[in-house]
Amino acid sequence: MREIITFIFGLGFVFNASLFIPQAIRIIKTKSAKNISLITFAGFNLIQLNSVFYGYYQRDLILMYGNLISFIACGTVTLLATYYRSR
Repeated sequence: MREIITFIFGLGFVFNASLFIPQAIRIIKTKSAKNISLITFAGFNLIQLNSVFYGYYQRDLILMYGNLISFIACGTVTLLATYYRSR
């Protein structure tokens, strides 16, 4: 049972990261960051980065790598939004 719960916990991070992908695709297609809240995505990035460090110090690889995947996906949206806002 513990393995099943651990697996589902890990899948949650993959699902969380996948939620950022449509936003990144929309920014690329429209070449616009209109209606993107940079402060919200910056907050998500800070929370996820903190969780990566927490997972590292707790030696919880699922927590660490799961949040790292989410951090990368969310960071991509943040970078794209920043880029298209500065143009």
